[in-house]
Amino acid sequence: MGAQFSQFFPPSPTFTEKDLPSLKDKVFLITGGTSGIGFELAKILYHAGGKVYITGRTEEKATRAVQVIRNSAPHPTANHGPGQIDTIILNLDDLASIKASVDVFKEKESHIDVLWNNAGVSQPPLGSVSKQGYELQLATNCYGPFLFTQLLLPFLEAGVTSSPVPGSIRVVWLSSQVAELSFLPDGFLITELTTPPKDNVRNYTNSKIGNWFLSAELARRYGGRGVVSVALNPGAANSNLLRNARWMNFFSYPLLHRPVQAAYTELYAGLSNDISLENNGCYVIPWGRIHHGVAANLLNAMNVVENGGTGQAKEFWEFCEEIVKAYL
Repeated sequence: MGAQFSQFFPPSPTFTEKDLPSLKDKVFLITGGTSGIGFELAKILYHAGGKVYITGRTEEKATRAVQVIRNSAPHPTANHGPGQIDTIILNLDDLASIKASVDVFKEKESHIDVLWNNAGVSQPPLGSVSKQGYELQLATNCYGPFLFTQLLLPFLEAGVTSSPVPGSIRVVWLSSQVAELSFLPDGFLITELTTPPKDNVRNYTNSKIGNWFLSAELARRYGGRGVVSVALNPGAANSNLLRNARWMNFFSYPLLHRPVQAAYTELYAGLSNDISLENNGCYVIPWGRIHHGVAANLLNAMNVVENGGTGQAKEFWEFCEEIVKAYL
């Protein structure tokens, strides 16, 4: 319980703007960077000299966010910057459109240093579905980011080739504390993917468990190629994620923090030297700490059958592969 309590009431962040070297020539991609946590992360990276791409659903939102970031003042402790900031239009709830978004990025860059799968949706109106008819939270939080990451793997592997620092090329997946608190004793119910329950909270929880599973499997499958994968609980932030969950927003408000605090969790996961190929697949908690107390049944679910686990993370990855295969 102590580890859970400390996620509700985290200690001060230890990795912030003041800890960053110059990020000149580094290429970063943040999904959902037009507001909230991703927006704050983009500001930090931009003022440290990075080349930052943020994705948005519309040209209007993306352009406005870029203008605000360019006009923003750097944090007093920032030692570098500014860098460059650009946009990619991306709709994760439409699998058929994602390859075109990657093609736009391909025209601009040849590699990625860190990809933050930051965008997500929580508790839309019950029954909401994606363009392909999938439950909206699973589609936006899992299937879309999975396809996006698959299409960007050549850029990540190019980053490994060009980076002098092993373990610096990373994919960061946003999970949630609910993934731990709500994980069933017998594990993940794969049947709830094909027949989503009429329970928005449950579907959101499944999507956040799915994010953690995808992170673990990416680490297992691509760690040998030099790509590090990290899942995290960013922390309870007062952001647009809860715009559809008004009652949850109301009751949790005393526990909510400024989005920049959660951005420090993401910053740590993407750039801290505490994370390496040796602890690939680790889980980060607010405001930037490696979680060493993950529940045994969750770890077991992320372990493959041949190594004594239940292989549920592998099963979820393969389920996602089947969903997106027509759009690769």
